[in-house]
Formats: sequence, structure tokens, C-alpha cells
Amino acid sequence: MTAAIELDGLTKVFGDVRALDGIDLEVAEGSVFGFLGPNGAGKTTTLKILTGLARPTGGTARVLGQDVVHAGNDVRASVGFLPDVPAFYPWMTAEETMRFFGALFGVGGDELDARVSALLDLAGLSGVESKVGGYSRGMRQRLGVAQALVNAPRLLMLDEPTSALDPIGRKDVLDMIEALSGRTTVFFSTHILTDVERVCDTVAVLDRGRVVRQGPIDELKRAGGATRITIEVDGGAGSLLEALQAEAWCMECGRDGDTLTCAVGDIRLARSALPGMLAARGLGLVRLVEEEPTLEEVFVELVGGER
Repeated sequence: MTAAIELDGLTKVFGDVRALDGIDLEVAEGSVFGFLGPNGAGKTTTLKILTGLARPTGGTARVLGQDVVHAGNDVRASVGFLPDVPAFYPWMTAEETMRFFGALFGVGGDELDARVSALLDLAGLSGVESKVGGYSRGMRQRLGVAQALVNAPRLLMLDEPTSALDPIGRKDVLDMIEALSGRTTVFFSTHILTDVERVCDTVAVLDRGRVVRQGPIDELKRAGGATRITIEVDGGAGSLLEALQAEAWCMECGRDGDTLTCAVGDIRLARSALPGMLAARGLGLVRLVEEEPTLEEVFVELVGGER
């Protein structure tokens, strides 16, 4: 699959501070990619380099196959960008704003009419005649996503698009991002874990200017630690506890009455062995629950410690 973004040893130094320290990263075209990290990790610096607003100190950054330092307007015309705090002319309406940005990209006529109509509908702003200066933060963010799409970009880059929104505003923006899945590549920079879990298929975790882990979210969770299983039986939990503790795949196991909680190193072996273990002891299964490590647990493990 073609890479929409490729970073190779990307470095950015400000005086004595290494904001980016040799980042290697690849974003597959068509993915919704979560660029995850705590505040100050280097996410915004990376986005500034990718959009041509800053130059790297070392390494290379390629967008849609071209080095960002030498990329021309043909590449920039294929990229949409939403900064963390979008700014618009307050005296314009949403439609006027969209037409203004469309004209900057050379889009006009029936094509612009169709895009403005579709994108305002996607943003939930169709028919809103009030001026942008009176918009809520959530409305401005939705308009920001819409204007970043007016040039029909192959790559959309979003810098903390939901960080200052209330729950309803966050949901609205995430609904828009989710609707883009399969239509354009989305590079979604954020520190909000639940947002990443909802809309992203792949993620990279950035900490102190370095990528500490990247891959599909499911793989990241599996690599983050043991799966937990909760087993409730109708008596005889003591004998089952002893049997579980003897299994190599059972890392640790505790008991509370007829309920056992185990950390499992290999969930496939556990699934295969448990039915036979229950049957051999004549135990009835009341409840069996599997819980993978959460993205939050993986994130804390990767970037935890003093900051």
C-alpha cells in the first residue's frame, strides 16, 4: 500500500531542545492514523514540518511521495490541514467561508457549488445563515474540518481537533472524521485516547520527540500486556484455582468466592483448555469475560514516569 506520509530520522532542534529526535514513521494511504502523545511530545512540531510551516533540522519527511522541503504547490493542493485553533473571518457565513477557501485552491463553478453543499451537510451547517463570529467552538471546529476538505485532499491533517470541545462538540467532530474513513487519508494528532480508539485504525505513540510504538490498535493492545479473564463457576472454585495456577499460560490468578480472575499470557491456549478443565471437575460455568489491555494502559506503560 502506498504511503501518504513517510518520516525517516526526522529531527528538529530549537536551541538546546530536541523537539523531534529521529522519528521514523509510515502512514498508509487510506488509513485513519492516530498520532498520539502527551502535551509537549512533539506532535504539533511534526505537523508544522509536514505542512511546510517549519523545516526539519535533520532527516527527511515525505508527503504523498515528495520531500516536504522541496514540495511544490501540486502537493500542497492535495493536502488539507486543520490547526488546533482554526481562525475565520467573523463577518462571513459558513457558506461564504467555504467559497473563500475553495477559491484559494482554484475551485469554482458547479464543482465548488457541489463541494460546499456536501461539506456543509457533513458538518451539520447547511442552512445556517449566522456569521461565523457567533459560532460555538464546536461549530467552528466542524467548519474547520469542512474547509480543510474543500480541495478534496488525498491527505487530511488534524491537530488536536477535539481537545477544547465539550462532549457533544467532540462527538460531532468525531462523527465527521469517522465518515471520512476509506475516502481520504486522515492524520489525526491528539492526546485524547478515547478519540483515537473510536475513529483510528492505526496509531503511533510519540513521547519526548520519539516514536515509542506504532501499529494497528489491536496489535498495540495485544503487545501491551496480558489479557484478563474472569471466570465464575457454580462451586468448586478452589480446585479450579489450583489447576489454573499450574498452567504455563496463567500468569497469575486470584479468587473471590466462586469468581476467579486471571492474567493470561496466551488467550488462545486458555480458550482451548478451559472447557476441558471445567468438565473434568464437573463445574458449571456461570460467567466468562475476557478483557484486553486498554489503550490507556498501553499508553501509560509507554510514556509513564516523571515528565
